[in-house]
Amino acid sequence: MLDIKQHLKTLVEAHAPSGHEGPIREIIRQAWQPLTDSIDQDRLGSLIAIKRATKPLKSPRKIMLAAHMDEIGMMVREVVDGFIFVHRISGVDNRIMMAQPVLVHGRQPLPGIVASVPPHLLSPSARRKYPTFDELIIDVGLPADEVEQLVRIGDLITPDVPLLELNGKRVAAKAMDDRASVAAVTACLDNLQGMAHQWDVYATATVQEETGLYGATTAAYHIKPDIAIALDVTFAPQPGIDSDEAKSMGDGPTIGIGPNFYPKLVDKVRETARQYEIKLQDEIIPGASGTDAWSIQVALEGIPTVLLGIPLRNMHSPVETVDLRDIERAGRLMAQFIANLDAGFMQTIEWDDLKEKDADQA
Repeated sequence: MLDIKQHLKTLVEAHAPSGHEGPIREIIRQAWQPLTDSIDQDRLGSLIAIKRATKPLKSPRKIMLAAHMDEIGMMVREVVDGFIFVHRISGVDNRIMMAQPVLVHGRQPLPGIVASVPPHLLSPSARRKYPTFDELIIDVGLPADEVEQLVRIGDLITPDVPLLELNGKRVAAKAMDDRASVAAVTACLDNLQGMAHQWDVYATATVQEETGLYGATTAAYHIKPDIAIALDVTFAPQPGIDSDEAKSMGDGPTIGIGPNFYPKLVDKVRETARQYEIKLQDEIIPGASGTDAWSIQVALEGIPTVLLGIPLRNMHSPVETVDLRDIERAGRLMAQFIANLDAGFMQTIEWDDLKEKDADQA
């Protein structure tokens, strides 16, 4: 049986920002290999694990489960007198980087700390502001000549923090966005080991979501699924988050409601949650979701897609916080949904005007 906390710890403590997903891809490959029948990879780098139907249909059907494996990070911009200056990769927040431990991925991994000019040396106005990225300094504790030899412009930098166990079922770490969702896909595959299902399952860990949803786009074209479930994190309650946008931690995953999501497929997932008494929260997203679902939905001729969300606090920080129960429930919900898919499922979610057209032609 899957130890979801240990699995998540392994995922989030790996270092793999957007465009450099190799280390986390191999970790996921090792986790998914015993749970699936074959492993594939598209040319952009997304990992695709295929679990074949236990009761195959005459005309095979495919469901794609997509969660992105990349994380936010930084890159070396300049090295001056042994100190490292940085650029951000995607959504790193300069406000929370001060005093953080990091790992500089030079010619060898170098632990470092993020610092800036001491407040004593700042003007009164500068003390009231957060340091910009240009003002952040990484110190790896080595003489300047050694840093020059070991660190090059363009080397990666990632937060270097362990998973922290909080009270109850909650844990905090970097890269929960979106490796909490990767863990939910693993939980789904684990649940399916004891279940019969008629559709082929394509579990997909996508690349470069944080830089433009690119991995989901190429993976969808590679797989050509009949339907898809994308997974990502969403905002949980905390100070500064509008209560209408926040979704409770521990009350199950969310399901997106809006134009990015196929209405009748959403209804079918909600029916499954009710049938198996799995907690599920509606999340109203009236426009672009900013998730892999946004790319998958419009791939090929259009792919019916839904979005499941894991409520998370402190998004895009080294202390992103989730409730393990939400991950486990997302995995169980997907497994039960997959087990109920049959040969006639696509007809049950067709647009009404397509059904009328088919009836007229009959």
